[in-house]
Amino acid sequence: MKFKLIIALVADERTEKVIEAARKMGATGATVIKSARGEGLMPPKTFLGLTLEGQVDVILFIVEHHMSRPILERIADVGQFGDKSGAGVAFQVPIEDVIGLGSQLDAIKDEIEEQL
Repeated sequence: MKFKLIIALVADERTEKVIEAARKMGATGATVIKSARGEGLMPPKTFLGLTLEGQVDVILFIVEHHMSRPILERIADVGQFGDKSGAGVAFQVPIEDVIGLGSQLDAIKDEIEEQL
């Protein structure tokens, strides 16, 4: 089985909605890294040395490669990435090898069979 890693940088108030949407599309789990800070084209606004930009969460999903693009697109929709600058970003990278998904493999196989 081949897998991809989806990495989503999401406004913290949308994290739970993004995870829920990815699960509905077949993701079997997620890892969340809280309170990251990103910077895009425009430097963040500051007031007395404090950044006024909101925090983002980094969400990691390991998904079967056939399911990765639909999950990625759903994350972008729910995260409202296309609505305004700085709303978030998500991308996927191939995984060469993975260990530790044994308990999830049956659920992943069932989900793939449903989609094909």
